[in-house]
Amino acid sequence: MSNIILTKVKAGDLELKEKVVAINRVVKTTKGGRAFSFSALVVVGNEAGVVGHGLGKAKEVQEAITKGIEDAKKNLIKVPVMHGTIPHEQLTKEGAAKVLIKPAAQGTGVIAGGSMRAVLESAGITDVLAKNLGSANPHNVVKATVKALASLREPIAVAKTRNVSLKKVFNG
Repeated sequence: MSNIILTKVKAGDLELKEKVVAINRVVKTTKGGRAFSFSALVVVGNEAGVVGHGLGKAKEVQEAITKGIEDAKKNLIKVPVMHGTIPHEQLTKEGAAKVLIKPAAQGTGVIAGGSMRAVLESAGITDVLAKNLGSANPHNVVKATVKALASLREPIAVAKTRNVSLKKVFNG
C-alpha cells in the first residue's frame, strides 16, 4: 500500500467541465427477457489543477452520465500544475493498467491516449508525455491516471528535495 494523500476539493465554488470517457451497455438476462442498462465513466475538472472521476449507472444514458458527474464531483483532487506541466515523472498501477506520466517542455502538448488524455486535459495540464503500459481498460486507466496525479508532489517540495531552484526543476 502506498501513502497517497488525497486533497479533497469542494465542487460548490468551481466551474467544472465534464468529459464522458466511456459508456457501456449492460445486459441482464431475466426470466422475462433482457433488461438493458447503461454505465458511464465521466471525468470532471476545472482545467486549473482540479480533477475527479466518477461512474454512473442507470436505465437511460443521460441519467447515467448525470450520476457519473455527481460521483466525480465527490472525488475531486488538487493537482500541482506549474507552467502547464507536472513537477516530476510518475509511474502508477491500478488493476492491470500501468500509467507513466512525464513532464514535457512548453509547447509539446498532451501526448497521451484516449482516457488518459481526458483526465490530463481536465486537470489543466497542457504539456505532458504519457504512456499506458498495461491494460487499455478505460476504468482502470482513468483510476491509475488520477492516482498518479494525486501522488505528485508540489514543485516547491521537489526543488527542496533536489536542493535546486524552482526554475531548475522545470528547465531540467
